[in-house]
Amino acid sequence: MTRVWKWNRPVTVREVLEDLQQERSIAYTTVMTVLDNLHQKGWVRREAEGRAYRYEAVSTRAAYAAALMNDAWAQSDNPAAALVAFFGMMSDEQRHALRDAVRMVQGPETAEPATEESAGSTGSATSAASTATTGENPASATEADGR
Repeated sequence: MTRVWKWNRPVTVREVLEDLQQERSIAYTTVMTVLDNLHQKGWVRREAEGRAYRYEAVSTRAAYAAALMNDAWAQSDNPAAALVAFFGMMSDEQRHALRDAVRMVQGPETAEPATEESAGSTGSATSAASTATTGENPASATEADGR
């Protein structure tokens, strides 16, 4: 998938093969099998071009990463604590990116982060995001949550 995302356009098995062969020896049939498996799983779509196919990613790498994070978060028995732990693992650069993302989602009308009182049912998650972006100790935020 990395190669398909990197090219950001429909690619042939031959193109992916030649790109991979710059780093290591790999068989055409191996690349063809992997792309076919990705197609069967619904990760890429393909269109016939002569006797070959052109493969294209169904979603962006960012959308795929977001879906993975959402799936992992949804499996938690305590989503707020999971977010606090995740944010606690972030670098300063990642926390800045998180702040920017929260601003984009909230829109220009919301200059300040939402408080638990104004956030309604999403208060815990917003509080966790706020805690993580301010750099507080994730363990203390988790303890304050009673867990």
